[in-house]
Amino acid sequence: MATMIDSGAPETSKAQRAYTWLAGKIADGSYPPGYRLVLAALANELEISVAPVREAIRMLEAEGLVRYAKNVGAQVAMPDPAEYVDVMQTLGALEGIATGLALPLITDDDLDHARELNAALQRTLDDFDPPEFTRLNLQFHEALFHRCPNRHLLDLIRRTRTRLAGLRDSTFSFVPGRARRSVAEHEKLITAISAARDDPKGSSAAVEAAVREHRDATLRAFLDHSNGKAAR
Repeated sequence: MATMIDSGAPETSKAQRAYTWLAGKIADGSYPPGYRLVLAALANELEISVAPVREAIRMLEAEGLVRYAKNVGAQVAMPDPAEYVDVMQTLGALEGIATGLALPLITDDDLDHARELNAALQRTLDDFDPPEFTRLNLQFHEALFHRCPNRHLLDLIRRTRTRLAGLRDSTFSFVPGRARRSVAEHEKLITAISAARDDPKGSSAAVEAAVREHRDATLRAFLDHSNGKAAR
């Protein structure tokens, strides 16, 4: 449905309103990193001319939220790679520790819920919706570590996730094929956690390492794709 902006408003006002609308779409994940901002389509959506939309995109570019790519045009920008790396490494470490501590407390229902969430993730792949995939992905990981008895650690994870959301994380839309590989890795994670939980000698350290490796795989995919694009 079109989002009408008062046609009688001055061009500067239309540009500001278009800017606010676009910034909101980027912030809530509706327009994820790598999303192409097509002037004509956006102008049609907002029911205004192309000029104020172009100005709004320039404003977003000045703030680092949008970048221009050769032969592509305006796209929603990825976060600063260095900061993204720091936050992803931190999140991997925290979630790994939390899942390891939760291991003795994880129930069959928890694992069944994780499997259901991963099945839902699998269903999103055919008609891919990056924000929905990201939402379900967060729920999947929380199903594995939410029984962690260390409340302070869980609070740190929530804060780090908020920081990641602030960086507009959606590697799954930015890196082709990563979402499908992530779903396959989830199955291996569930199997590893189930085996360690049921084995009296099961190692929480092995589970922690498996979670960290899964997060690191997403990070490596982002860096490999970013470096590949930079080299072209």
